Amino acid sequence: MILKGKQTKLRALEPGDLEFLYELENNSDIWEISGTVTPYSRHVLKLYLDNAHRDIYEVKQLRLAICNEQNKVIGLIDLFDFDPKHRRAGIGIVILDESERNNGYGSEAVSLLCDYAFTVLNLNQLYANVGEENEASIQLFKKMGFELAGVKKDWVLVGGKFKNELLFQKFGQ
Repeated sequence: MILKGKQTKLRALEPGDLEFLYELENNSDIWEISGTVTPYSRHVLKLYLDNAHRDIYEVKQLRLAICNEQNKVIGLIDLFDFDPKHRRAGIGIVILDESERNNGYGSEAVSLLCDYAFTVLNLNQLYANVGEENEASIQLFKKMGFELAGVKKDWVLVGGKFKNELLFQKFGQ
């Protein structure tokens, strides 16, 4: 599956994405947003890639590579907790290199995945969990039509301190 925008392409993960995944998953600077608490080995990530082709209805998740105009993988975007009965899923995004951020890739990736979720998967809503201090993600999801639905108080423990998490929702047309 390939979803194309003006400057961004979303595609299925490939075996050649192993080194990018290894760098991203082992970057402790983003563990707070990914919920990661331990490093991943190349072996474990290779096993993950070997099974990445499995159907969203089976594994309840879809992870796509975000590629720029040069077809370079710059990030990942996920649908998670896919619930076809209640027609909803969570959405998460990360762009690894700070120099690739604020260039429109994230907005276009979210737009492409929302269109796919609402038209192909026939979802009623998408939601995003965003740390209260993550201004870039808050602005991104607001820009893409997500509305603040609530605050989860003391939801995540980071560096020995509890932090709030914001819940954003977007409903299909």
